[in-house]
Amino acid sequence: MAVGGVISAVVGTLMQWIDPDFGILGLKATGFNLLTMVLVGLLFGAFSQMGFFSYLTLNYIALSVLRKGYLWNALQAYTTLFALGGVGYMLYDNRTTLGNNWIFWVLPLALLAASWGVSYVKAKQTNNSAFIPTMFLLIVVTLLEAWQSLQSNVYSMTFMIIPMFACNAYQIMWLHRLLRKEQTTGSASSSNAKPVA
Repeated sequence: MAVGGVISAVVGTLMQWIDPDFGILGLKATGFNLLTMVLVGLLFGAFSQMGFFSYLTLNYIALSVLRKGYLWNALQAYTTLFALGGVGYMLYDNRTTLGNNWIFWVLPLALLAASWGVSYVKAKQTNNSAFIPTMFLLIVVTLLEAWQSLQSNVYSMTFMIIPMFACNAYQIMWLHRLLRKEQTTGSASSSNAKPVA
């Protein structure tokens, strides 16, 4: 949630400098807008946590049902590509409503590039099988979490997608570290445990 609050404050402040009318009361109420952006960012962080735990539950159920990891990875890869193409088509179809002619290709490509970078680092830190699930989380889950903003305008998309992406990236990059600490703690406590007679 703190990550969401900080990123939302930074993104919101930059957007307010670009467009003085961005925010509730415009540039004259910068302090109030900053506080509002931080509070909204905390909400984005909480929403991102719900999406992350939903994905972990979905991952567990899918692996239990499909029984083969490569099938679930193939399904995630297909869904990721479909989501990128679908959001690009949706934004292209609504380009007159949104009022610009570039967001329909910039958003999918930027999301793909950022997700690829985070997934590459995640795979290097863990193993290659983490690449596709990380891409799925960062693209599909982020788009689902920010779905309402995709039907609004470019400012709403920017203000919602960047903090959501940052929160999801933060969580997925910390997951293996937390699991490693838990496994280390669990093995240490089991080695210190006294045998039951």
